[in-house]
Amino acid sequence: MLIHMFDDVPSPINLQLMLDAFSWEQSAIFKRPVRLEFFEKFVEEVLAIHPKVMHILELGSGPGFLAEYLLKEVRDLSYVMFDYSPAMHKLARARLSIIDVQPQYIERSFKEEDWAIGLGQFDCVVTHQAVHELRHKQHAALLHSQVLSILCPGGSYLICDHYYGEGGQDNSELYMSIEEHIQALHSGGFTMVSQVMIKGGLALFRAT
Repeated sequence: MLIHMFDDVPSPINLQLMLDAFSWEQSAIFKRPVRLEFFEKFVEEVLAIHPKVMHILELGSGPGFLAEYLLKEVRDLSYVMFDYSPAMHKLARARLSIIDVQPQYIERSFKEEDWAIGLGQFDCVVTHQAVHELRHKQHAALLHSQVLSILCPGGSYLICDHYYGEGGQDNSELYMSIEEHIQALHSGGFTMVSQVMIKGGLALFRAT
């Protein structure tokens, strides 16, 4: 059987280093101010299925931008921040220190085959601008299938990331087209996939 081999696309920065993580945090909103509109859309999506949604996992949680929005706007959430970078967790703890309900922090990489073991079940999994950190689009379907394995029955998966093509990115190995995003979610086992929002080179999808 012919097995397709591909090389991961190296990252230009090391987000495990505080200097790189801090630089990314400081530049992220300025580079993509549309991120704030996506955060608001995440809030709308979670509120639409609340109060069923109680337990949320954020993959690639970074410095806590999305968590800050959700924890301020949605009551009674149990929130887990999942990121491979201790530097990002440190930045997130500082950002979220004034919020009443504190999240749980898990330092682990979703590139590891066993990353989902022991996490439990979640009503909703969210991720913003992190899926491409798999460093090749061919890993996405497996990630999505692993997410499905930790979703409660009827749970929701909200995925926002860059896309390849007009208005988006130009690296077709690292980034998926809109159609490839949808196909990867179906390949991961999700039967219902909806395109929620596209703007500024980012796309948000809902999968159940």
